[in-house]
This record gives sequence, C-alpha cells and structure tokens, in this order.
Amino acid sequence: MTQVVSGSGCVTGGSGSVKGEAVAEPADRWLRCFVPAPQARTRVVCFPHAGGTASYFLPMGRMAAPELEIVGVQYPGRHDRRNERCVEDLLELADRIATALIVSDDGKPVALFGHSLGSVLAYEVGRRLEADGRTRPLRLFASGRRAPSENQGQKIHTLGEAAFLDHLKQLGGIDPRILREPELLRMALPAVRADYTAIESYQHPEGPVLSCPIDVLIGRSDPEVSAEGARLWGPHTTGDFAVHDFPGGHFYLAEQASGVVDLVRRNC
Repeated sequence: MTQVVSGSGCVTGGSGSVKGEAVAEPADRWLRCFVPAPQARTRVVCFPHAGGTASYFLPMGRMAAPELEIVGVQYPGRHDRRNERCVEDLLELADRIATALIVSDDGKPVALFGHSLGSVLAYEVGRRLEADGRTRPLRLFASGRRAPSENQGQKIHTLGEAAFLDHLKQLGGIDPRILREPELLRMALPAVRADYTAIESYQHPEGPVLSCPIDVLIGRSDPEVSAEGARLWGPHTTGDFAVHDFPGGHFYLAEQASGVVDLVRRNC
C-alpha cells in the first residue's frame, strides 16, 4: 500500500552515469533498519515502490532476523523526510543511494531487493556499486517490474488527479483510509506522482550490466508484468538468472512475505 507521506515539490537532475559521483550524505538519511540483526550473515537493502516508504519492509525484517538484516531505503519527500523535496530523476536517486551504501560499508555482504519502481532503482544502484568495486552486491531480487530495458514510456504521472487515483486503486497501491481523508490524500499524492515521473522518464543507460545473479519475483495476476516480461531481465546480468512467481497481483508481497523471505534466505 502507498504510505502516508507529505511531499512539497520536486527536483530534477542527476548525471545518469553508471559510476555516480554524488556528494556523500549521511547514510542514515537514506537507510532505515527497524529490526537490527548484528549477527546476520547478509544485509538486504530494500527499495520501495512508487509512493512507498522504508517501513513497507518491516514485516520482512521481522521474519528475516536473525539470519538476515533488512534495511529499507527512505526516499525524500515522505515520512520522516517529508520536508525534503521529492526527486523526479531515478538516476540521481541511484547516484545518491549508492554513495550512501559505499560510505556506510562495514564489510557485511549486501544484497539488493526492490519492488516495482524499486527494482529498477536497485538495479541502477547495483551497477554503481559494481563499478565502484568496494561494495559489490551479492544478488539482486527484482520484484513486480518489467526489465529496465523495457521501459515503455508511460505517462501515468501526467494524468489528472481522478485518473491517477483510479490507476492506483486498480493496482491496490493506495490505502483505503487515505481515500477517505482528503488531507492525507493531499499529503500522499505529490510523492507518488514524483516517483511515477522518475520511473516513467527513465531510459536504460548504456554501460555494463550486472555481474551478480538476478532473481525476478512476480505476482501471477500482476497486470504490470507477465512471466514473459519478467524473463526479459535475463540480459541484464552476466550471472545466474531465475524467475519466481507467487499468488497475487502487483502487491503480492503483502500476502506472500514469508515465502519471499524464504527465497531470499536460501539465496543469501
């Protein structure tokens, strides 16, 4: 579900380079660990969907500990970053998040998990980490999203409010409580729309693909990505590749978190 957020405008920009040169920011500006697992063998950095927050992965964090430590990425313009401007450029986000992961590297192995928009963002962060060489990801788990090279140039972010809300309702991506509260809706929509702008304006940049394995996870009734579309992630790695399907739609993760955590645990 879309989290209750408050965004107050947007900023564009970003180099789009595979090896970002973003100015280092405090890692805790970006990273949230709600269930610390200091003895975990692997840290799994999780990237939310459009409009989502780091807390979306709290259930996974509870299930995964103590073997895995789940860390959620908090995008600007929502929750405890609600007074920051949203970012409409996915490559800028990738530059800044990759830098935060590099400067906070403590030697623990890192895997990347993204859902929907977060899958493409995690992929781009992974490219930057591999190019840098200091914090190379063990694996990418890409959930609920077609391959980065298959971005279709959709313009959902340009829809009027009513049509935009209809789209979110069809995906199951907005909490019904928000729809009943105009003030909550007013706070939530800018961040969601900014995230849609970021993913819909994204074009896969030239450069090396990942060398780490990629696991693609989909809901069997997801209207956004089919099994055939999921297989198009294959050319985005020189490593192993697999597709896994689960009962449910675009937000299958809410009901299938246990099975997803088991999959991540087996591969990390």
